[in-house]
Amino acid sequence: MSTPALQGRAPARVPAPTRQFWIAKAVSTALGEAVSDFSIHVLNPVLAVLLGFAFFVGALAFQLTRRRYVPEAYWLAVAAVGVFGTMAADVMHVVLGLPYAATATLYAAALAAVFIAWRRTERTLDVHAVTTTRRELFYWAAVVGTFALGTAVGDLTAVGLGLGYAPSIVLFAVLITLPAIAYRFLGLNGVAAFWTAYVLTRPLGASVADWLGKPVSEGGAGVGPGWVSLVFAIALVAVVSAPRIRALRVTAREPRLDRELTPDA
Repeated sequence: MSTPALQGRAPARVPAPTRQFWIAKAVSTALGEAVSDFSIHVLNPVLAVLLGFAFFVGALAFQLTRRRYVPEAYWLAVAAVGVFGTMAADVMHVVLGLPYAATATLYAAALAAVFIAWRRTERTLDVHAVTTTRRELFYWAAVVGTFALGTAVGDLTAVGLGLGYAPSIVLFAVLITLPAIAYRFLGLNGVAAFWTAYVLTRPLGASVADWLGKPVSEGGAGVGPGWVSLVFAIALVAVVSAPRIRALRVTAREPRLDRELTPDA
């Protein structure tokens, strides 16, 4: 869901919102939630947050030096944002003692401020137009905001409002269809539809990870965040690698097809 690509010579630095993009995005959100929960349980929480921040800075710095969309670099950065964004939202609640409604409101205001500054500076929020370093910095600021906001909203519905993890999955699965329907049938702006769906993938994926990883006594399935982290890490690698593997298979078949189509001398 996006507006037509804007004209420009520079290559896009972030992916277009294809079906593969949305699958990878959903998987990365669940991965970030599970890894954050697992790391805080097996490490000292302060050390876990510091390592999460270091991972975030390193992955983002690597992505910013690519100058074009490289799937491995981009999705590594998204995974890092998912981990650190979860930690940032949790710190606001656990360490500072802010209620989930307050943290959700705070992150919503911060994300709105990023969008306003980005729109006023660049005159567009279209991901197809992310072709410069400044626009990419705005993009990643928005991504961090969406992850933190989505985490806070997911915790608000599941814990703060007492809805639970499984019902939260159903709630956000329904909500995420609304921008698609509004874009398809009601004329909603493509950029607005994209960012609305982008925000909603976070609480949806986080709710799935929480339901799988949390103990049965807390309303989860009891699988454990470590195993959930491993499964979603493998899934993300598979989803991101799939287009390249298909392309390699096609390339490998081309010489054989040429031989089959060439008449014998």
